[in-house]
Amino acid sequence: MSSFAAIINAPDYPPRIRHQAIFECFDGLDAGEVMLLVNDHEPRPLYYQFQAERPGDFVWEYVEEGPETYRVAITKLN
Repeated sequence: MSSFAAIINAPDYPPRIRHQAIFECFDGLDAGEVMLLVNDHEPRPLYYQFQAERPGDFVWEYVEEGPETYRVAITKLN
């Protein structure tokens, strides 16, 4: 994937608002758009939160899987 509608570098956000900022960005996407999440650790808890809060609304694809940098393309389906 070469084009992203938004890029979120998670470590740039304070922990207390990090997931909120990511979800706000995702919610601002149009159907079919993709955001890139960049993180310094495995974002598995965020994936589970997406499954709970946005079931069936996203596709989660790893672009890079650590060990120092994790990059995930998150596509909005609806």
